[in-house]
Amino acid sequence: MSALSEHVEEYLRARRALGVKLERHGRLLPQLVAYLEAAGASTVTGNLAISWARLPADAHPAHWAARLSVARGFAAYLQTIDPAAEVPPAGVFAVRYQRPEPYVWSPQDICRLLQAAQGLQPPLKAASYQALFGLLAVTGMRIGEAIALQLNDVDLDTGVITIRAEAAKLQRARLVPIHPTTAWALAGYLDARQQLCPQPGSTAFFVGAAGIALDRSAVSKTLREITTTLGLRTDTVHPRTHDLRHSFAVSTLIRWQRSGVRIDEKIIVLSAYLGHASPAETYYYLTATPELMGLAAQRLDLRFEGQS
Repeated sequence: MSALSEHVEEYLRARRALGVKLERHGRLLPQLVAYLEAAGASTVTGNLAISWARLPADAHPAHWAARLSVARGFAAYLQTIDPAAEVPPAGVFAVRYQRPEPYVWSPQDICRLLQAAQGLQPPLKAASYQALFGLLAVTGMRIGEAIALQLNDVDLDTGVITIRAEAAKLQRARLVPIHPTTAWALAGYLDARQQLCPQPGSTAFFVGAAGIALDRSAVSKTLREITTTLGLRTDTVHPRTHDLRHSFAVSTLIRWQRSGVRIDEKIIVLSAYLGHASPAETYYYLTATPELMGLAAQRLDLRFEGQS
């Protein structure tokens, strides 16, 4: 292992010890090191880092900016060890971050998604994706948390799923209670999994066609294929697995609004269930759908009528 590669390992280890996952950094920094070494450099230089970030050449500038941000973080760390290291300047690629507009899945959309997943081949893939997408829809779980679940993390007798610290954002372990119907559906998946793959090569709860744990890229690819086939994905609308989390939060608020629940008193419950550090993070997920805004307006009308 080269000295640069060792520094990358040290950098990742130090930052991950603070609770940051750095999955993208873990993939990209070895590529940066290979690029630098292929150019004959023994440390990070501004020009080489920018040239590396501008790959592939036909990518969106936002993609280049994200890559350069990874390089800048590592270069700043490396400079404390190697004064010859150069930190690339900020703002090389003039892009402004825009939050992707969430796609709020309707109950009908979710039903169509699960039906389409049921038709995948081979049958083990179908069973796994139908159970996975269903779990994401009814718990608002992060995709990384779901695919990291191990068999012993899911207690169907008590109806509680354990999100381990190493799988959770900022290493915030938590317990996720599930509805009896969800436990029943997951039990059915386990029965199907046992029949279709008696000896899987992984202890992961969700396994793919080869009997090994699902990975994020495969899940994203499968969702793209399904939503394209269903006509949900267009040039401007791009449903993601993460949008199921948004949809869960919105649908929860809609139910609370209909039942007259005081949102400010209950939002902390939703925040804890989703694994957020504070309610402020939860409010980020609450997209202003017409139904939600209509219900909120009705609540305001009733409130003002009572005052008059």
